[in-house]
Amino acid sequence: MRPRRAPPLSTRDGVGPSCVALPEGAWPTIAAFLVQRFPAIAAKVWAERIVGGEVIDEYGVAITPARPHQPHLRVYYYRSLVDEVRVPFDEVVLFQDAHIVVADKPHFLPVTPSGDHLHETLLVRLKRKLGIDTLAPVHRIDRETAGLVLFSIDPATRGAYQRVFADRAVAKAYECVAAWRAELALPLRRRSRLVDDPSHFMRMCEVPGEPNAHTDVRLIEQHGDMARYRLAPLTGKRHQLRVHCAALGIPIAGDRIYPELLPANTDDHDRPLQLLARSLAFVDPVTGAPRRFETALRLRPINDHLSDHQ
Repeated sequence: MRPRRAPPLSTRDGVGPSCVALPEGAWPTIAAFLVQRFPAIAAKVWAERIVGGEVIDEYGVAITPARPHQPHLRVYYYRSLVDEVRVPFDEVVLFQDAHIVVADKPHFLPVTPSGDHLHETLLVRLKRKLGIDTLAPVHRIDRETAGLVLFSIDPATRGAYQRVFADRAVAKAYECVAAWRAELALPLRRRSRLVDDPSHFMRMCEVPGEPNAHTDVRLIEQHGDMARYRLAPLTGKRHQLRVHCAALGIPIAGDRIYPELLPANTDDHDRPLQLLARSLAFVDPVTGAPRRFETALRLRPINDHLSDHQ
């Protein structure tokens, strides 16, 4: 594999350039490939971007309308979305030094650009707010989940923080509100094997086999048929906490994926997923200092959920 070059396009309005590697194929021009590869973007839009100098190869040379297709060449371009809807909640920076930023992410805001979300993401908002183009998330939480996300500032030290998470040297704690089941013997550890659900790309599912996902669950408080739980994931599989809670018969309040997948684009801002990334604790791999961060956000009180659950 060739070493990656630095992107030839700078960050623009908080959004970094996207990249696509040209495959083998019989496209007459690079423009023809882009039109076929990204059918949601009209040919006219690609033509405007190319004429405007917004499509560049990895060597910093602008793509022209007639430039022949060149397999394995990396091409960079700026994504754009028309009429992107603002997520009506604000992020808060809790900590910043020379190496990291820790922020509270609100419900419904993705961490990074994807799909229908570009400017309305935590990463882009923070780049704009802090003026740090090198900012990059060290870990992720779901769009629907609120709470702590840690970002790296300096590319030179980014790998050290990524290794802390990869080596499971971070103590992570979450809170959720879900149904109360008196027959559950708490505290407990849920161990199972999680894989992509073949029925839908949005979901994960449990299957027989060697466990690859481990979550400790304990009760914080209970009122009527609802309860608040502390969840401590020992692994970091996608949707792990949501799948484990649903499998235990205590699906998280407001979950629109588990146990039932609800239609897309039907977010209810008044009833967000009641899952909160509560705390992060680790030894800083650069400074050696112990770090512990707590979210300033709170879930809805249990009493607010009683009528919803009846």
